[in-house]
Amino acid sequence: MKMFGAGVIEVWGSIHTIAYSDPILRAKLHLKYSSLYGEFLELSVTALKNPLTNTIHVINNLIKYLIAFFIKVVKMEKPKKKKNSNGLLDHSQKAYKGIRRMLYHKELVPGQKIAYRELAEQLNMSPTPIIQALKWLEFQGFVRHEPNRGYYMEPFSLQEIEEIYELRELLEVSLLPIAIEQLNEEGIEHLKTAHEAHFSAVREFYLKERLFKNMEFHLALASLSNKRTHMRILRNIFDLLLLKYGGNYLPITSLQSGDQEHQAIFECVVSRNLKGAQRILSQHIANVKMQVLESLRQMLEEEIEPEYSNVLFKT
Repeated sequence: MKMFGAGVIEVWGSIHTIAYSDPILRAKLHLKYSSLYGEFLELSVTALKNPLTNTIHVINNLIKYLIAFFIKVVKMEKPKKKKNSNGLLDHSQKAYKGIRRMLYHKELVPGQKIAYRELAEQLNMSPTPIIQALKWLEFQGFVRHEPNRGYYMEPFSLQEIEEIYELRELLEVSLLPIAIEQLNEEGIEHLKTAHEAHFSAVREFYLKERLFKNMEFHLALASLSNKRTHMRILRNIFDLLLLKYGGNYLPITSLQSGDQEHQAIFECVVSRNLKGAQRILSQHIANVKMQVLESLRQMLEEEIEPEYSNVLFKT
């Protein structure tokens, strides 16, 4: 009986050693199966001390505990799948991108009330991520929330447009000194590519590609400064112009003068003519602001709703 008891304890020790070789299993076993291990030892000690113990009964109990322990260890080998704690964030990002696409295609326009439940149905998701996305857009200036009334697109504002172009002028011109100071061959090639892409864009009144090529030229110029915070602010400004207002059509003569000004800016930067680049860039943005505001005031006088005019900003 003593030999039997020692043999069983040796078997237990082998299983115990295998299971405890994994640090994760070891931690779990300490917490969950200490009582099982204790009962097994108690049975073994009883078997060793009491020669009158029913050997078959002890064997059955020991085997039962061994099997129970082994099954639980096997079940522990499969790690449980963790729930995705970022699920809501992923859905909110999806909602945010979906609403931005709607802004781009003018499915949402300045002043419009936003029915977020309808948005949820259109984007095939629950209202919660839609509301989270609207909060992000509110922070960016596209949306406003009115207590007990819901969400609305921010209204069309001439003052906002004027301020946007004034901020662009201050920001872009201020980056020129360091942009020219750090200019290298790679930077020149990057700016040249953006300039040629804008110049080669097809001249059509409603061609959005031209707007993006224009934006990319200005961003390429600003990126030469390597000022990340300034770049992030500038991108947000262009976002507001392109997504909220959608752009405003300007006559061909204005588009042509814009091309000439871009060419002059490019030549000044490449030749490291800081004063010339600052003067032309400042005048270029101021000219665009004046033309945009004049065009929009005329539309308002004619009682044409800007959000339904299907026209583009020239930036």
